[in-house]
Amino acid sequence: MTGRLVRLASGAAVAAGLGLVVAGGPAGGSTSPRPGELAPIHGRYAPKIDPANFVARIDNRYQPFKPGTRFHFEGVRGTTPQTDEEVVLRRTKRILGVRCTVVRDTVSEHGRPVERTDDWYAQDRQGNVWYMGEDSFELKHGRFVKASDSWKSGVNGAKPGIIMPAHPRPGDAYRQEYYPPGKALDQARVLQLRGRLTVPYGTFKHLLVTSERSPLEPQTERKYYAPGVGEIAERVVKGHHEEFKLVGVTH
Repeated sequence: MTGRLVRLASGAAVAAGLGLVVAGGPAGGSTSPRPGELAPIHGRYAPKIDPANFVARIDNRYQPFKPGTRFHFEGVRGTTPQTDEEVVLRRTKRILGVRCTVVRDTVSEHGRPVERTDDWYAQDRQGNVWYMGEDSFELKHGRFVKASDSWKSGVNGAKPGIIMPAHPRPGDAYRQEYYPPGKALDQARVLQLRGRLTVPYGTFKHLLVTSERSPLEPQTERKYYAPGVGEIAERVVKGHHEEFKLVGVTH
């Protein structure tokens, strides 16, 4: 989502109004940059954010965040049942000059919160949803303390990544976040666009399925996104036991 510099290829052209360089396409035109070009997982990482290239609403078909929407998930971490409530707040936060949507994520055990995070997202004019940072707190000794992997783009070397591409294709790989001091280096790869899954909220087809991991952690997670709804399930497929499924959505 935004003006960012991409490595030049033969026949490269400057994309008008985006402030980024993309590989040249057919004569007289240029191809749209892929997620791996906007947020590459290899080499130097230096995304350039242009606030003028962002829009106020997040309406990506696989990650719509309409203010006031609540997503209710139920699952398990290890052997402990948990719930996860995601609420798209009506307030925003400005980061790198971009007005970001705030999504509050609260994980609870036995009805009591154990983790609380404010995630910050913004969508560019091409439809990519960028992850601009998070303010995360964990319950320790009865008190919430800020987690080490909290980060905000532009602060202490933190840089944004793409949380959801505008037009994902199988094989696309992209960086979701970049904050080496806090070990926040998540990456994603698109596996398919034809997934099918039943969760308590319903049965869904034509799912976007991704594989997500960090090079600093041994686990790999698989996530499922339904068009018009967003994430409906996630589970750890390598590492510890963890799984969540969408139970309900309210607006």
